[in-house]
Amino acid sequence: MFVLPVLDLLSGAVVRGVAGDRGNYRPVESLLCGDARPVSVARAFVKLGLREAYVADLDAIAGREPAWDIYLALIDCGLSLWIDAGAGDAPAAERLASFGHAGQSISRIVVGLESLAGRGDLSDVLAVLGPERAVFSLDLKHGRPLTESPDWRDAQPFDIAAEAVAAGAEAAIVLDLAQVGVGRGPATLDVCRRLRAAFPRLELIGGGGLRNADDLRSLADAGCDAALVASALHDGRLTAADVAGCLAPRHRAVRHDR
Repeated sequence: MFVLPVLDLLSGAVVRGVAGDRGNYRPVESLLCGDARPVSVARAFVKLGLREAYVADLDAIAGREPAWDIYLALIDCGLSLWIDAGAGDAPAAERLASFGHAGQSISRIVVGLESLAGRGDLSDVLAVLGPERAVFSLDLKHGRPLTESPDWRDAQPFDIAAEAVAAGAEAAIVLDLAQVGVGRGPATLDVCRRLRAAFPRLELIGGGGLRNADDLRSLADAGCDAALVASALHDGRLTAADVAGCLAPRHRAVRHDR
């Protein structure tokens, strides 16, 4: 199990996500650092030994310009970035894929269900990014697909993820936004179990509601390779010792052995 810390960016600050109600997100208050500046949070994560981070650029997801300067600063802090910045079509994906700084590019680009207009865009974006960089995000809210697309509005979450795999995705996040920041534990375990059984080689990341090391173990038992974590780190419910006890992501170990 691999801990992937989350930075939710809004108006230049790291905010605390609560139940997907983005209009009420406020700057994060953290035991790890004294302010909500992205570089402060990033340095705190690096101090914990975390070298990769998931960045949800909420302004870009809402259709505004990505926070390029913040991405640069986070890379300079020593983080390898997974970026969700509304890559819902091929041109947006190409812009993110071409971004680079100091010999480094964005490590992984998240293709969120909520940003996609339909099946055609999913296939186009995955083709632009390729399987090594693309991470499909099965965005849910209260267990339902978070989408306006008629292709998926009434679909079952497992079927949507299976469709993404068929289109070329080799990594998938399963994230229920209704669980984020509310301390109820992950609600996606059943979907994760089904995906692991159906797609043994899929890189699988769980998110939404993780509270502590027990929840990490629950996600691992459900077949997840990694867990998205924010509030539990900032509140101290997930400690440096918990993070240090996590293993490297399974997909990397498999590929390294080839």
